[in-house]
Amino acid sequence: MTSVRVIEEGPDQGDVPTRRITVTVNGRRSVVECEPRLLLAHLLRQGLRLTGTHLGCDTTNCGACTVLVDDRPVKSCTMLAVQADGRAVTTVEGLASPSGLHPLQEGFKEEHGLQCGFCTSGMLMAAKALLAENPDPTEDEVRWALSGNLCRCTGYQNIVKSVLWAAAKLRSDEPEPEA
Repeated sequence: MTSVRVIEEGPDQGDVPTRRITVTVNGRRSVVECEPRLLLAHLLRQGLRLTGTHLGCDTTNCGACTVLVDDRPVKSCTMLAVQADGRAVTTVEGLASPSGLHPLQEGFKEEHGLQCGFCTSGMLMAAKALLAENPDPTEDEVRWALSGNLCRCTGYQNIVKSVLWAAAKLRSDEPEPEA
């Protein structure tokens, strides 16, 4: 058995400085007290109990933690929560509406775009950002948009098909322009 002797202890929790931030997550405004070093991923998962944002690497390599910050994809494992102050964050929990799944979620279901599901939330968020900018992407454009997200199970083919399915559905759901 190893013995441990504490020579000096760090500051009490009460001595750690905090900052008050206001962040709108999935359309809901929250005021949060947090340490300046808290990562956005941890604020979402532990602070706001939105566990759809996954942590796979903590180094921006895997993309499982991708969320949208002001509609742009961000890897939340390396963004500080204080950097989200005054901004809008969308997580995978914010995709579906009371009336049903988002077309991207439907596409992943219809085209078998997931296996273990660990990367899926990050893939969905990166794809949402792509389709907001480009409603009719090519297969290569989808692959490029998802290139910062790793999947260890699927080989990506069905993920790409899922995004293209969703793009077509979103285009077909658009109202016809008035003449």
